[in-house]
Amino acid sequence: MTREADIAEFIAAPGVDQSWTDSFYTWMHEHPELSEHEERTAGHILSRLALMDCEVTHDIGGHGITAVWRNGDGPTVLYRADFDALPVTETTGVSYASKNPGVMHACGHDVHTTALMAACEILDSRRDVWSGTFIALFQPAEEVTRGASAMIADGLAEKIPAPDVCLGAHVYPGPSGTVYSAPGPVMAACDTITVTLHGISAHASSPHNSVDPTFLAAMIVVRLQGIVGREIPAEDFGVISVGTLSSGHTNNTIPDTATLVLNCRFYDTKVRDRTYAAVERVIRAECLASGTPAPADIVYSAHGELTDNDAEVHKVVRPVLDEVFGEDSADAPRWTASEDFSEIPRHFGVPYEFLLIGCTDRSVWDAAVEADRVNQDVPTNHSGNFLPTKESVRTAADAATAALLAYLWEE
Repeated sequence: MTREADIAEFIAAPGVDQSWTDSFYTWMHEHPELSEHEERTAGHILSRLALMDCEVTHDIGGHGITAVWRNGDGPTVLYRADFDALPVTETTGVSYASKNPGVMHACGHDVHTTALMAACEILDSRRDVWSGTFIALFQPAEEVTRGASAMIADGLAEKIPAPDVCLGAHVYPGPSGTVYSAPGPVMAACDTITVTLHGISAHASSPHNSVDPTFLAAMIVVRLQGIVGREIPAEDFGVISVGTLSSGHTNNTIPDTATLVLNCRFYDTKVRDRTYAAVERVIRAECLASGTPAPADIVYSAHGELTDNDAEVHKVVRPVLDEVFGEDSADAPRWTASEDFSEIPRHFGVPYEFLLIGCTDRSVWDAAVEADRVNQDVPTNHSGNFLPTKESVRTAADAATAALLAYLWEE
């Protein structure tokens, strides 16, 4: 048998009780907590880690947790999972729906955490099959893109051994049981741009006495879409979405300010930089055209780096995934969502691979594909009806174990 076949045979029957994962996952789903407020979730993670023989450090950059297993000579491999939730009202109707009104695990971080914990238990119990150092990193506050940077700023590099490679995964709308992987960009870089426009207030009956920031904001929104449609080459990808346009509070007053909040995403930093230069040019020009009393304030935040898988890491991980999942090991499409995972390997200066895990019920997926209604009928991340299948929890756990053993398997 090949090394990959040995790993696949082991994952199929690791000889470790994993029956607890269902209750661990349902507790996670029932008790979501918003970014930077994940106290109970961190406690839930720590209570399970306390049953294992590892070095645990907690409260890193907020509620961040690391667990380290040292098991002889070999590479040091880090696997990361996030565990914060979203301000979304759950509409799935399942028996284990969120018990925290207005808060929901609508992005699958409960799956990520359960999957990594399952891999932890397997490697903790079966030290006879692997050698090296394994680091499990449980990250808070991914949804606000502050969790990874907060852990780094709080001395992450001094609290854990330096990894040689970093791994992670995210659930994704696709047939349950499928694991997607690819070298190169798999998730977009992103930024939030907050634009404050300054005008001159006046009574709504006398607009000639004003510099109307609402009209100015509307003109900017239209012109921004011209950047995407006319300045980004067709073979490149870019998104400029206006998520917020706020201006005024009454019907009979022209306000003195307006605010735009943009969400921008790219797969190429050169395209990003060229686009941002155009965004600022449009804003300045429209302000000049309107005769504003002051230039616009433009503030960048919520930066997410490009998730750009290393080709050499992919050559190590993909053959194992192919052996474990067979036809359900597929090439990852580029996903326009963004992640702060890559900040961790970038900080350590090491390569990485980030996987995508299909989590849609196959009957729902197949029917949507057949009707050409995937965009309409398949629940997506961040929606109230998003609910990964229980099968996808097991798939994510097996994928995590497979990726780790691709590096740590004892020959």
